[in-house]
Amino acid sequence: MTHDFFDETREQSIVKATIVEKYFDAWAKIIISTQKKTGIGDKIGYVDLFAGPGRYKSGAVSTPLRILEKAVENQDYCERLLTIFNDKDPKNVSTLAAEISTIPKIRLLKYPPDIWNEEVGTNIAQQFESLRLIPVLAFIDPWGYKGLTLRLVQAFLKDWGCDCVFFFNYARINAGLNNEKVREHMNALFGDERSVSLREEMKEMNPDEREATIVENLIEALKEATGGKARYVLPFCFKNNTGTRTKHHLILVTKHFRGYEVMKDIMANSSSDEDQGVPTFTFSPADSERQPTLFELNRPLDDLKEMMLRDYAGKSIKMIDIYQEHSVGRRYVKKNYKAVLSEMEKDGVISTTGRMSNRGFADDVIAIFPRR
Repeated sequence: MTHDFFDETREQSIVKATIVEKYFDAWAKIIISTQKKTGIGDKIGYVDLFAGPGRYKSGAVSTPLRILEKAVENQDYCERLLTIFNDKDPKNVSTLAAEISTIPKIRLLKYPPDIWNEEVGTNIAQQFESLRLIPVLAFIDPWGYKGLTLRLVQAFLKDWGCDCVFFFNYARINAGLNNEKVREHMNALFGDERSVSLREEMKEMNPDEREATIVENLIEALKEATGGKARYVLPFCFKNNTGTRTKHHLILVTKHFRGYEVMKDIMANSSSDEDQGVPTFTFSPADSERQPTLFELNRPLDDLKEMMLRDYAGKSIKMIDIYQEHSVGRRYVKKNYKAVLSEMEKDGVISTTGRMSNRGFADDVIAIFPRR
């Protein structure tokens, strides 16, 4: 990992670490609750393969320490959590171990953190492929792209309760796709055939089209590599300081809608702006300088209304079912569906059966859409 990454705390790094910490906390509570109800399993895991030294030079803590500081304050985590922190740099490993030892209450953890000093490659993927994993949240955060492969994500995702969050350095990968020197890395990330077709497809594209195409191809590659297990893939975009160029994405891969929903809410709240109450799933330091008049020209709730009228024409369907099937791959969150359906019902565009509440469109209310 590039040492310069930890030289200072950047706003984007804080947002990224906060998203991962919040998702770990929510994920762990869901898994532990299920374990208690079923009696199956009594351990959870967290793996960080590019852990770094634990702190930025400013003194702010990075993700490994944030996870452990969260863990020692929760008795269930103390009794169940196993952690692995890896970094190929011996100096980072030594510094991280020293930082972990200074965490108050660190001895409350039943299983002391395991710290590795390995380069992430085929050997790491093979280790996790050969194990039947306890429920694990894996965080893969390379500075560039070396070590991030479809095989590695699949190794983590194969067992029950396992999710993966990874850093996707869009700027470097966009440049690397047409670089023969790193073709092997691109093939490992997108697959051999998809890499070839992707390079051809991008030749005549503008930057916005390239980004959408690259991210969409990554999502499809993840679904294919996991045999369809990775049903839900959710990206969050980070822009540069001027908001003019995408730097990277943070991407969740999960097998279950519940994990997708939880992370979607976390990422929605981390977005630096929204359109008509619809989160952008983007963090851009420049968003505060945007012109509101131009911004309001984009009205995504109007688009949602039209999409639902088209997609559910002549159908009767519960609100919760609409949300769970229609929101996947779109940036709308639950409150957006409730707001639009309530407005449509009020305006007589749709009719309903079921219980309406003071809080709006309840989950079990059936929306009856007109034919077109």
